[in-house]
Amino acid sequence: MEVFMKTLIVVAHPNLKDSKVNKSWLKEAEKYPDKFTIHNLYEAYPNEVIDNIEKEQKLIEEHDSLILQFPIYWFNCPSFMKKWLDDVFTDGWAYGKNGNNLENRNIGLAVTAGISENNYSESGKYKHSLKEILLPFEMTFDYCSANYKGFHAFYSAEFEATDKRIKDSIPQYINFLNSI
Repeated sequence: MEVFMKTLIVVAHPNLKDSKVNKSWLKEAEKYPDKFTIHNLYEAYPNEVIDNIEKEQKLIEEHDSLILQFPIYWFNCPSFMKKWLDDVFTDGWAYGKNGNNLENRNIGLAVTAGISENNYSESGKYKHSLKEILLPFEMTFDYCSANYKGFHAFYSAEFEATDKRIKDSIPQYINFLNSI
């Protein structure tokens, strides 16, 4: 049996160079090349055309764990992350007849949310928790027989992402990645 030892972090941030939190998180993850492979979709496919689905699938197969990392956009992932999921998680590969490449693979999400955590609650502005908003991802991973390991979130990324908060979040981010 082949044993893998690395986690693939698939990042979809349309403006990563100006990001504060995601850029800081990834900079820290880059310090552990023996543990994490970072795959930036916008860097790999600047025109947002995924021209080699098999290459993407092989990249996942070469890792034992998968993290999808993105900022919350309109209560979802950026459109390019959704396109990547639609194109890569195919029938016969991720699910369906002989589609077992995600079976028992650990998968988690690392997300940034622009506003505070209390707005993501039954009594908050959006009337739903981030866990509820991210439910379609959990359902997708369950459908593919993967092991969904939850998510790590940084709230108030838009207005309260101070250098101290970001720095303080890095150990929790790395611990989350290591727990997957």
